[in-house]
Amino acid sequence: MGLLSNRIDKGSLKPGDHIYSWRTAYIYAHHGIYIGDEKVIHFTRRGQEVGTGTVLDLILVSSGPARPLTPCTNCTPAEEGQGVVLSCLNCFLAGGILYRFEYSVSPALFIAKARGGTCTLAVSDPNDVVVHRAKYLLENGFGCYNVFKNNCEDFAIYCKTGLLVLDQGTMGQSGQAVSIIGGPLAAVLSTPLRLVTTNVYGMAATAVTVYCASRYAADIGMRKDVVKVSAEDLTRRLATGQLRVVETQIIPTPAH
Repeated sequence: MGLLSNRIDKGSLKPGDHIYSWRTAYIYAHHGIYIGDEKVIHFTRRGQEVGTGTVLDLILVSSGPARPLTPCTNCTPAEEGQGVVLSCLNCFLAGGILYRFEYSVSPALFIAKARGGTCTLAVSDPNDVVVHRAKYLLENGFGCYNVFKNNCEDFAIYCKTGLLVLDQGTMGQSGQAVSIIGGPLAAVLSTPLRLVTTNVYGMAATAVTVYCASRYAADIGMRKDVVKVSAEDLTRRLATGQLRVVETQIIPTPAH
């Protein structure tokens, strides 16, 4: 692994690795947890890897890799309403290249990797704990899929760290979702400079600075609005109503 790429070969995979593969001309990446024996547990929208509820869904589906006409006998079919699925490594990659998500990176390396969804400052739990969480959620679910608040990267980061964002008004753990929002936001925040200067380079530098600062502050390893929750406690709270899903984001239920 290096500064420019997290690409790895299959021979270096270990159970508990958070892996991903870019889709649709690098527009987005699909994430999952490798559990060994060429198997990956990942979170989808009823078997799909998109879920914006907008026209973006049509673009991603139409330009994505073709699905095989004959279902793979090594993969567990996605059930209606169940987003956590078990796939073979080849089906997970869908013809793409294998990458490994990095944890405990330095702030300098995090900023240098300008594309979100490739690394985090957060510390990973031991691999056996990660595999346990992924397998438990395969049987019990991870709530409803939402591309900005509860997506495949959120699932993989939760399996690796046990951390959940519980604030209704904020983004999930996903770095690529933060990047999608952060780029346009940085451009908007830098536009007031036009009132005092026409220097394009100055405005560009400000936009880049704002973008990097927003990514850094939103990273799961830096946020204060997160809690450590076991997989068993997560599903128990959902089942008993101690946690509820509002617009597919898990938030605490207010005390009465």
